[in-house]
Amino acid sequence: MAHLGMIDDSESPSKNLEISVPCTVLEVPKLEVYGARFYERDVGGAQKIVHELHHKETAKKFNEKKLKNDESKLPAMKDQLSKFSNITVLIAAYPKELSVEQHHVMKFESGLGGTADEKFNFLTTRLGKEIKVNEILKNGEFVDISTVTKGKGWQGVIKRFGVARLSHKATNKIRHVGTLGPFTPGKVLFTVPQAGQMGFNYRTETNLRVLKLGTAADTNAINRKSGFLHYGNVKNDYLIVKGSVGGPAKRLVRVRKSETRNRKGTKEPKINYISIND
Repeated sequence: MAHLGMIDDSESPSKNLEISVPCTVLEVPKLEVYGARFYERDVGGAQKIVHELHHKETAKKFNEKKLKNDESKLPAMKDQLSKFSNITVLIAAYPKELSVEQHHVMKFESGLGGTADEKFNFLTTRLGKEIKVNEILKNGEFVDISTVTKGKGWQGVIKRFGVARLSHKATNKIRHVGTLGPFTPGKVLFTVPQAGQMGFNYRTETNLRVLKLGTAADTNAINRKSGFLHYGNVKNDYLIVKGSVGGPAKRLVRVRKSETRNRKGTKEPKINYISIND
């Protein structure tokens, strides 16, 4: 994390004044589109995969063995767009170039916005090519970020749920719940706080604002002399989002466009400085 100074463009009492904002720097790995999936709805309404295409040369980089069809069959799909309920793309991320220990390729499926023709046109122009973050997002836009939170191991009810300590005159224990529930029904409900695994959950935080998009050429504007704590220096394209992001410093996160906050347009933030002092 870091902090930056920007002009407040909200409707708060500090409007048009310079404020200090906490932010998180996310380094973006190399992303390539290596395939696509075409969906249809069955009799019950559920979506099922009816076609899956792969870009042969890109898929060979990470030894994709289950190649069903190659990109040569893509033009034949154009006449069948009306019967497809959805079209998604398959993306490969290469975290080896980042300052992380995870070197194997991460493969995931991503949805596309727009009509069926727009999705197909994006697929034909992008299949087998690299995607840059500044081609998808822009400054001031809102995004949703999915990540796996920090794992904290086995914890009691006080740390896990914030239950108050019992009186020192309580029987047997102090750091536990006073009762597990009523006599009837004769079972412990799932709503009763109990000790267990805390953290290491898949969570999605919505509506985080993108304050700045940067390239590998201007990383000197954000890198500190000693590097970021538990991470190191940023070497590739990056984005700065407002606030904090779940998970430890080197864990991969997934960023998507917000489904609600970008409908009324975006305002590009006016940033005066970014703190790079240790």
